[in-house]
Amino acid sequence: MLLMMGPAAKWQEFLQLRPEELRAHHEFMNRLNDELSAAGELVEAQGLAFPDQAKVVRTQPGGEVVVTDGPFPETKEFLAGYWIVDVADEARALAVARAASAAPGAGGAPVGQPIEVRQVMSEPEVEM
Repeated sequence: MLLMMGPAAKWQEFLQLRPEELRAHHEFMNRLNDELSAAGELVEAQGLAFPDQAKVVRTQPGGEVVVTDGPFPETKEFLAGYWIVDVADEARALAVARAASAAPGAGGAPVGQPIEVRQVMSEPEVEM
């Protein structure tokens, strides 16, 4: 799973990109998804709503449920989107992450967004 992380302090800046810059960014992501799909590697990919639309749900001791609206000032990064890929090995997953991190931003320069690569866990081999 490739997790596209965005710096929480800069998500508003992304919204300020010029229309042609936003279009270039989205076209880049669509091309990447098309390439992964054509290679049979794309399982799913989604962009997520910005932090101001997020909610955190916590069950407190005693069962009370607390819902907190975003954005969350204590958060340094937010999850902007993700890809689930089925690739041959870690090297390929890292190559896809490098490509995703190079998506264009302001002035066409690579955004350099951190892409966290994590293997989806399977069931433990031992009976629990």
